Amino acid sequence: MLNLSTISYKEKHQRQKRKLIILLILILIFTILFAFFSLFLGSSSMKFKDAFLGLFGKGDNINIRIMQKIRLPRVLAAILCGIGLSISGLIMQTCLNNPMASPATLGVSNASVLGANVAIIMISGGKVSTNNNTNWNVFNPYAVSSIAFLFSLVAILLILIIAKTKNFSPETLVLSGLSLSSLFAAITTLMQYFATDTQLSSAVYWSFGDLGRVGYKEILIMLFAILISYIVFTLYTSQLNALCLGDDIAKTTGVNTEMLRFVLLGLSSLVTATCISFLGVISFLGLICPHVARKIFSNNHKYLLPSTAMFGSILLLFSDDVSRSLLKGFSLPVGALTAILGAPFFLAIIFSYERGKKHA
Repeated sequence: MLNLSTISYKEKHQRQKRKLIILLILILIFTILFAFFSLFLGSSSMKFKDAFLGLFGKGDNINIRIMQKIRLPRVLAAILCGIGLSISGLIMQTCLNNPMASPATLGVSNASVLGANVAIIMISGGKVSTNNNTNWNVFNPYAVSSIAFLFSLVAILLILIIAKTKNFSPETLVLSGLSLSSLFAAITTLMQYFATDTQLSSAVYWSFGDLGRVGYKEILIMLFAILISYIVFTLYTSQLNALCLGDDIAKTTGVNTEMLRFVLLGLSSLVTATCISFLGVISFLGLICPHVARKIFSNNHKYLLPSTAMFGSILLLFSDDVSRSLLKGFSLPVGALTAILGAPFFLAIIFSYERGKKHA
């Protein structure tokens, strides 16, 4: 009987595993198709055939430039940023055991905004580069991104130092992040108050979030940071699964919970800082996508990690497609679109979380 029950369990486990793998493959196919569709969406009136040829460097020079210099980098940026911000949110939520944890609640987003304002107002003369119709130029193209990135790293280091005194209490990390986020926002407001009109408009424009401001060099930097972090996250999937059961159980399995949080939160903050420093603030991806993935794959990070990454890419590609389609010839801030799409979902998470606590 024991052998039969063991075999039955193994067969059931294998069937469930096959179903999850098939589901992951379907999500991957949908992501690829969605990305392909996004390449051919824009204000240009070129036909599908011309756009397809332009993508591979054939046909009219204008079509080639549009496809290779504008649309392809934009789609690649959406895919990478979607992956980076969503998996960062997943890692933060797991490490802190808090469904509301995200780059925004840990202060990383507002730290990037503060860094960008320092670069724009105090260093770069108040001009930001973009590929959109509005021409904003930077004397040093990497000044804004570099300083925003450094401020993001400072923010997470401050949070980790504060949390270290409390033995990495999840509540301490979130509260520290919210406190620092408010502080960074206040300093940013004071800087903008004393800025010139040009500096102020540039700083506000940067904070909107724009996928059209990056080229292939920035995309390669994002790819490197995200790829390295994703590989590390994958190596720690079993430890992350143990962490979901609580620190006490995780420690009994040999997991060094403090070191795990330090390494994974540091890497997730690195990814977040890289994306935000190049593209500006793009909200809610790190909050929404992990919850969508958990509805399907529960808390198994072996499947949660790739599914969250793909959902992040899909959501950001969709938001960008909407931002480019609403007004002909203009691209709305994609950060505003993700916030509009994400706010109702965020409220739904809060209400479901409260209902869960009442039933418990």
